[in-house]
Amino acid sequence: MDYFFKLLPSPVGELTLIASDNGLAAILWENENPKRVRAMMPQENPSHPILLETERQLAEYFAGQRRCFTVKLDFVGTEFQKKVWAALVAIPFGETRSYAEIARQIGHPAAVRAVGAANGKNPISIIAPCHRVIGSNGKLTGFAGGLTAKALLLKIEATANSAEEFTLSE
Repeated sequence: MDYFFKLLPSPVGELTLIASDNGLAAILWENENPKRVRAMMPQENPSHPILLETERQLAEYFAGQRRCFTVKLDFVGTEFQKKVWAALVAIPFGETRSYAEIARQIGHPAAVRAVGAANGKNPISIIAPCHRVIGSNGKLTGFAGGLTAKALLLKIEATANSAEEFTLSE
């Protein structure tokens, strides 16, 4: 399978968007650990339609104008990882879940550490919102983009939720 990439400046640093013709395969961080996500060997193609659509949707998200992503996803991983990543996509905008809650949701309540490991290998950061997973004590925990980026993403969502609530109550 061929993969293509595009670099995207963002409020959380430069992101590398990677897609196949089947969908978005990865959003990688500026200082990405090369062992975190499976190597895809992409070629640069900043005009690939999936990459352009991802760029548009991320710009809307960062501007507080998008709550739900519709770009097609092309996850590459084990069946267990894909279950965890599907659970991430199901976390509503502006809400958080603990690793234990995700483990229960996918039917593996004792697999909290495995859920954490799969969460850490999530290749499609932001859109498959691993930033919405926090510790059981409510604290921010490890994040491939760094805890500052995680806090900023959660703040973007909280601000968008607050603005919507204010608008609705007027």
